Amino acid sequence: MVFIDANVPMYLVGAAHPNKVDAQRRLEALVTQRVRLVTDAEVLTEILHRYTALERRGGIQPAIDALLGVVDEVLPMDRDTVERAKQLVLQYPTLPVRAALHVATLQRHGIESVLSFDPAFDRLPGLTRLR
Repeated sequence: MVFIDANVPMYLVGAAHPNKVDAQRRLEALVTQRVRLVTDAEVLTEILHRYTALERRGGIQPAIDALLGVVDEVLPMDRDTVERAKQLVLQYPTLPVRAALHVATLQRHGIESVLSFDPAFDRLPGLTRLR
């Protein structure tokens, strides 16, 4: 099982960028291999936040469609996940909150692989970042 981070669909639907081709290639390989792909509700929130902050609301639907078109499940955010994220940010002071929320989700669901271009995931033992 592989967790898909917010930057993957944003690179897929965004303007030309060196990570665009890498995101497409890696995601196609995972789909071809029939790997179970998941994300979490916070990733959807990140997409909304990022495109709104950039005043590019037209990118919201394509990014969400790209993500929901490949994932098998969107994992929820709940109190236990937020409590675990709190523990992570206290334990790893340089870990961004959004990454901590994702890591808490990963840990709760036994997921060890993340498709992301965010090096924050490299800070935690037991996770493999695919890129």
